[in-house]
Amino acid sequence: MSPSENNSAQLEKIKQGMKSSWMAGDFGQVAKYTAVDAAEFIARLAIRSGMDVLDVACGTGNLAIPAARTGARVTGVDIATNLLEQARARAAAENLTIDFREGDAEQLPFPDASFDVVVSMFGAMFAPRPELVATELARVCRPGGLIAMANWTPEGFVGKSFAVTARHVKPAADLPQPVLWGREEIATERFAAVGCAVETFRRFVMMRFPFGPARAVQFMREYFGPTQVAFSRLDPAGQAEMAADLEKVFADNNEGSDEETSVKMEYLEVRATKPELK
Repeated sequence: MSPSENNSAQLEKIKQGMKSSWMAGDFGQVAKYTAVDAAEFIARLAIRSGMDVLDVACGTGNLAIPAARTGARVTGVDIATNLLEQARARAAAENLTIDFREGDAEQLPFPDASFDVVVSMFGAMFAPRPELVATELARVCRPGGLIAMANWTPEGFVGKSFAVTARHVKPAADLPQPVLWGREEIATERFAAVGCAVETFRRFVMMRFPFGPARAVQFMREYFGPTQVAFSRLDPAGQAEMAADLEKVFADNNEGSDEETSVKMEYLEVRATKPELK
């Protein structure tokens, strides 16, 4: 096998592993807790009726659905087919017409300049080749159009949780950390490389669980696919240690009572504007 063939096979293995991770558990249960924040994210973008909007790594439709409520023509893509099924059911329940289809943020199945607005919330940041993601998001965006991402920051609650998991479970490959998308200078550099002007804003999602930190860890272990898969790679002793470390992160950041868990989760809102044609 040539080096290029070996790299291609390794990349395909990585992507299949990511797809399996996101299809594990039931991410829809987690997404419910950020649906209001997703709607607020869309509201800040001034999407109007008749616009063409693409939601990349759309999950269960947290961005696509409020975007469609504006009258925009919305398309959503994701690698996890079970999440797309949930997204379609949610859209149907509101009588919204949204084109949900399987798709990869690194190889979007659309012609150049197809969309006025391209969005991704806690999704495209996980693709293994971030420079290619920036290239693809810009490619399908029309001149003068907007690309808007919400990306977890390294120093925020989610970044801390990911760091705990990485200490216990070695990543499958030496890839850029997804939370690097949450650093202003890196997000700016990636989009500047494809000719976009960039603005960034630090914002927060408040995740409120009606149970304490220990149950919050169990909830994520049950429903958040990547966490479920990480636990499955450990023996019972390792699982107990990681659960304890994650519970400490929840407890240390809990702004609620002993009977509930309220954690403020920081993210970076990135707005990249594609230049107009000259």
